[in-house]
Amino acid sequence: MADDQIGYESLMQDALRGVVRAALQEAANPRGLPGKHHFYITFRTHAPGVIIPEQLRARYPDEMTIVLEHQFWDLEVYADRFRVILKFSGQPQPITIPLKAITRFFDPSVKFGLQFEQQHHIDEARMASGDDAGGPAPREAEAQTAAAPPPAASDNAVVSLDAFRKK
Repeated sequence: MADDQIGYESLMQDALRGVVRAALQEAANPRGLPGKHHFYITFRTHAPGVIIPEQLRARYPDEMTIVLEHQFWDLEVYADRFRVILKFSGQPQPITIPLKAITRFFDPSVKFGLQFEQQHHIDEARMASGDDAGGPAPREAEAQTAAAPPPAASDNAVVSLDAFRKK
C-alpha cells in the first residue's frame, strides 16, 4: 500500500468539521435553529482548547455529550471552535469546544450524523508505519442539558440511532 504523504484522511476530517461549523452557524443566527433541528455534540473533555467548568471535567474525564436544542444561549462560532452557554445543574455555564475536540455530531431531526477519527487513531496508524505514538482511546460519557442526551456507550460500542429519536 502506498504511503499517503498528502494526508487525505486529515483533509477529509477537516472538511467534515466544516459541515459541523456551518450547522452551528445556522444555530447561531438570531432566529435560532430552523424547524425541529437540534444537535447532539460529543467531545473530548481534555482536548486542547476545551474550556468547561472543572466539576464537569471531573465528572466526564474523557468525553461528554451536550445538546443544543431549546435552552442554549450566546452561541458564537469561530473558524476553529464554538462557545455557548448551557445550564448544568440549573446554573448557566459558558463552554468552549474546539472543532477538533468533537468526536460525534448528530442531528436526530433529519437522522444526520458524523463520527470523527481522533488524532490518536491517526497517530496509531503512523506508529504502525514507524511514526510517533498517540494517546489512549477516550471513554464515552454524557451530560444532561436542555434535553436528555442518548445513553452513553462503552468503548468501541455501536450506538443505535433509535436512542436519538424522539418517542
